[in-house]
Amino acid sequence: MSGLHPIEASAIHARRERVFLLLAGLFLGSMTMLNILGVSRFIDFSFEVAGLTIPMALAVGVLPYPITFLCTDFISELYGQARANFLVWVGLLLNVYVIAFLYLGGAMPPAPTIDPATGLPPVEAYDFAFYKIRFLTMGAVAASMIAYLTAQLCDVTLFHFWKRLTNGRHLWLRNNGSTVVSQFVDTFAVITITHFYAGALPIDEAQAIWPQLWVFIGSGYVFKLSMALVDTLPFYVGVHYLSRYLDIDPNEEHAKGEI
Repeated sequence: MSGLHPIEASAIHARRERVFLLLAGLFLGSMTMLNILGVSRFIDFSFEVAGLTIPMALAVGVLPYPITFLCTDFISELYGQARANFLVWVGLLLNVYVIAFLYLGGAMPPAPTIDPATGLPPVEAYDFAFYKIRFLTMGAVAASMIAYLTAQLCDVTLFHFWKRLTNGRHLWLRNNGSTVVSQFVDTFAVITITHFYAGALPIDEAQAIWPQLWVFIGSGYVFKLSMALVDTLPFYVGVHYLSRYLDIDPNEEHAKGEI
């Protein structure tokens, strides 16, 4: 293979690292988008069944989130648990990196004129959009980081638990079995912490809190679960193709008794 860099030991080594870079890039890019977009907008997917309105309010930041679990499942299956966990920790550091620059961007001069009623610059101010996004992102950062770390490590651990339990068989089980649990953990954590710690959800204080929170939790979880089921076929096809393209035996890690 022409064009190999001296640090690339072979053509197959270069191929494996480039595919890993693509998966890691999709993971980190999707995660960054969801943290910045966050709860900046809620999409109304409410629908009616037999005359009964089923509320479904989905935060726009949730849209790219299923991609992160698909990427970690690919990396877990092809590259092993240790590398998947390492990527999760890199993602956590990226969260801190993004928040640091949002903080610095708002702390540097000139100081904006703040409306006491909202804690933000006037709507007509040029930098209103930045401070609004900064407020929502900074307000939900604790929820995002705690939920992200808990859910992603849960996903990787359960993925390999099912893989060991089935001796590498039933790819659909570890793909969905890990994601179904970890998605609920993530959704419940991010919604409850965002509300009780950051107060960044559009809650009607005149009504009971928990029914409103369960709408947000249920909406997010149904969307994530639906996407997890939809990505089963692409995951099967991807593993089938990539394991041959990269010359990787997905079961070798556990065949050697490694975790």
